[in-house]
Amino acid sequence: MKQILLITDGCSNVGVSPVVAAAQAHAEGITVNVVGVLDQGDLGEFGSAEIEEIARAGGGLSRLAHTRQLSQTVQMLTRKTVVQTIQHAVHRELKQVLGASSIEELPPEKRGEVVRVMDELSETSKLRVALLIDASASMKPKLAAVEEAIRDLALSLQARQGRSEIAVFHFPGSAHGDECVLDLDWTTDVRGVHQFLPRLQMRGTTPTGPAIMHVVDCFRSPVQRSYRNPDETDGQMSDYVV
Repeated sequence: MKQILLITDGCSNVGVSPVVAAAQAHAEGITVNVVGVLDQGDLGEFGSAEIEEIARAGGGLSRLAHTRQLSQTVQMLTRKTVVQTIQHAVHRELKQVLGASSIEELPPEKRGEVVRVMDELSETSKLRVALLIDASASMKPKLAAVEEAIRDLALSLQARQGRSEIAVFHFPGSAHGDECVLDLDWTTDVRGVHQFLPRLQMRGTTPTGPAIMHVVDCFRSPVQRSYRNPDETDGQMSDYVV
């Protein structure tokens, strides 16, 4: 199972529509979940509506969360989407094999067995989560909450029985409007997963749609490389293999 988890606090304003990008991701088997981060105010009607539309187009879930709730919200969305994906797959199989359109139509003894298998699959299925962080200027006061959310999500994934991988991206990649940067390559080792955050320079526009498409490309191409700018890595050019 593949997921993009977008954390943002505002409206996109550069490039392709994030709703169109999320629909493309969903068409390629990637679920898009969105968390709108609130802090001393709200996102406004347009921002809230866009968040809901992105998640709907991406086949995922959306939530608005204050910074103090961000960690729990991120974990909840990830786990809930796993269960939802498994439920949809099971319902399709039931309809094809047994002619039943829902678990509730099964006899009690069979229903209990199906639920048990679903619970087991939610913990044992392979999961890849691409965390996509809005690093525009307005997100700077929320950075500590994002750091905590990443750390707790990584620990939550590590606690699953199945193989879980996480990768972390941020956007914009630079003040010049670069779409997206890969900060952490796919890994099952959660130690230090959040350590890159203090180096982020929160600035620039909000190219949410192009950033989603960049992450989709990374899911498509396991050998694709992404480079940080030298001025963002203390003079060291580093590369990552996705």
